[in-house]
Amino acid sequence: MRHIARLSTLVAAIALLVGFETMAAPIARPMNAARSDAARVDVEELSLADAQARLASGDLSSHALTQAYLDRIATVDRAGPKLNAVIELNPDALSEADALDAERKAGKIRGPLHGIPVLIKDNIDVVGMVNSAGSLALADNRPKHDAFLVQRMRAAGVVILGKTNLSEWANFRSTHALSGWSSRGGQTRNPYVLDRDPCGSSAGTGAGISASLAMIGVGTETDGSIICPSSQNGIVGLKPTVGLISRSGIIPISISQDTAGPMGRGVADVAALLNVLAGTDESDPSGHASAGHIPKDYTAYLKADALKGKRFGVLRQSMGNLPVVDAAVERSIATLKAAGAEVVDVKLDTWGKWDAVELDLMLYEFKDGLNAYLKNSGATQTSLADLISWDKQHAKEAMPLFDQELFEQAQAKGPLTDAVYLRERDDARRMAGKEGLIHTLDANHLDAIIAPAEGPAWPIDPVLGDHDIGSGYGVAAVAGTPSITVPMGDARGLPMGLVFMGSAWSEGPLLGYAYAFEQATHARRKPEYKSTIGE
Repeated sequence: MRHIARLSTLVAAIALLVGFETMAAPIARPMNAARSDAARVDVEELSLADAQARLASGDLSSHALTQAYLDRIATVDRAGPKLNAVIELNPDALSEADALDAERKAGKIRGPLHGIPVLIKDNIDVVGMVNSAGSLALADNRPKHDAFLVQRMRAAGVVILGKTNLSEWANFRSTHALSGWSSRGGQTRNPYVLDRDPCGSSAGTGAGISASLAMIGVGTETDGSIICPSSQNGIVGLKPTVGLISRSGIIPISISQDTAGPMGRGVADVAALLNVLAGTDESDPSGHASAGHIPKDYTAYLKADALKGKRFGVLRQSMGNLPVVDAAVERSIATLKAAGAEVVDVKLDTWGKWDAVELDLMLYEFKDGLNAYLKNSGATQTSLADLISWDKQHAKEAMPLFDQELFEQAQAKGPLTDAVYLRERDDARRMAGKEGLIHTLDANHLDAIIAPAEGPAWPIDPVLGDHDIGSGYGVAAVAGTPSITVPMGDARGLPMGLVFMGSAWSEGPLLGYAYAFEQATHARRKPEYKSTIGE
């Protein structure tokens, strides 16, 4: 979830950054960090395909690759620009890499991600690491079991490199929250311009992947938390259909809308990670729905001519807020047409009507889901009520910038059997889905709807919080349908993304459209780590 407030002065932001940045938890380096051949591994902008080729040829080991990323985290994330994107390193990362190197030497290759280091958002259970949602209240929460998606990643041969910082509680503690800030992790910065917001809540994954702290990573989204940080950090992010990727072992907000998703610098890397993440989990209330909807290989959809003959609708209700964003969308439309696509204007009759009920149903679901997670995890704080009390007792450390009014509003809600909740849940999905996105797709015979994912990043403002200038992704989040953002250009060096939204289980075609658009534009530029605009 991502809550947007208003913009304040840059001077106030910089002044406060000096103070609250120091609250970031120190990262302990793994033991046995021998450099071996890591010194000759240049991981900046390294693609999965290139890494795979080098691993297969024997020119590169997983140990060396993992060490190279650990070194880059040390020099870029904790020193140098000090992005503060990684909240904790996996102490077993190098030993995991060694084991996978041994398997490769013995002729056992688990798949395309064998030996590839990956970053994971700090609201996903990983054995041997803390899972805190960025909160100091859960700084000692060490899960006994991997999340379902982590089990799949390990089975595929992934090296868990570390956990990424996030907007605390995935931006669901306060309406005045600051994206990319958590009491445990401090403030994550945007790698393009360091005094700019990385967006949230998957801020650390967005900034970290953009800055080549890993080549791919996992984020989570309830409403915008993959799409916005991907857009503002100049990378590709996919928010899948709810149920395609298991939510088991993820600290929840909304059982109706929560999902994890892959984030990477290129569409091909995102598709490869989705192959591993997607899987039917019968313990997930929506998991059974994915059965029969998961293709053998999402990368099969990646074709340069995927846009030819397709019909897209432009959601102009999400535009008109900033000329530079509108101009980028118009250039994107021209690109789609040049690639053989038809583009028409569309309008959602229900646009924005779901907003109030969406927030209220989330309050219900957050209380119910979080209480269940805390009870099952064995965390010291066993309920939302406990967390509220803990925050009050540790207000100086836990709430130096904003309060916990969403926590308190959620605590006041009743059970999920309440008639109000049941009505709001059905109304939100109907207005955004059946009468909104799905109706518009079907009525206009569209393959997908396009919109600006988000505008350029705003200044980090710890006084007034975030400042949104308009986005189009929310309808897919509430409808539970997939969306993908891909870079479409920049405004004075600040990236902007174009989002493609489709019907349920259309991840494959959406990846294809995004790939063809990416190949036609090559709009992504690597970050320059400027201290401020105009430098």
